[in-house]
Amino acid sequence: MGSLIYLRDVVTLQLDREKCVGCGECLAVCPHQVFAMNNGCAGIEQRDLCMECGACARNCPVEAVYVKAGVGCAAAVINSALGRKGSSCCCVIEPDEDAGMKKTETKGKLSAGCC
Repeated sequence: MGSLIYLRDVVTLQLDREKCVGCGECLAVCPHQVFAMNNGCAGIEQRDLCMECGACARNCPVEAVYVKAGVGCAAAVINSALGRKGSSCCCVIEPDEDAGMKKTETKGKLSAGCC
């Protein structure tokens, strides 16, 4: 099975390579291997795998990583599991008899609340 794409071209994920000290914390905490080390600094390698959970930004000791947590698919999964209406990304998280939860992208026009 190929890797899952959470959001296309995640725009809230930013990395300031000049601030990066190459500690690798972002690589260690990212659940989807979004980052890779290149020439002693972290780099965003798999932007579409980011679910905007914010773990990288919260754990960067020099604040070289920024992501607006709570707007992506991670937030939608949490909101759906808690029974909240209106997920905050362009997908719908629904119960699935076999897998527990399944994500389907919405089609057509994107709403104003869509990240």
